[in-house]
Amino acid sequence: MANTRPTLYVGVTSNLIKRVYEHKQEKGSKFTARYLLTKLVYYEVLPTIDAAIICEKQLKNLSRKEKLDLISINNPSFVDLYDSIKQ
Repeated sequence: MANTRPTLYVGVTSNLIKRVYEHKQEKGSKFTARYLLTKLVYYEVLPTIDAAIICEKQLKNLSRKEKLDLISINNPSFVDLYDSIKQ
């Protein structure tokens, strides 16, 4: 999740659509609500929750520049991907 600065937030969930909706409604995370992190700019779908937690830890250990580079490769315009997943 990101805002226009962008301030970045990395998390894990078993229901991406629901969780992003909650962030957009400023519910469920004080950090995302405080910094108005309402844009889904990057996500990965993994086969198990254990794999997702490992990936989350790896992403959280990246530097800010490395996170921004990863997003830029996959979403160069930093558009909100929520509409593309909520089908």
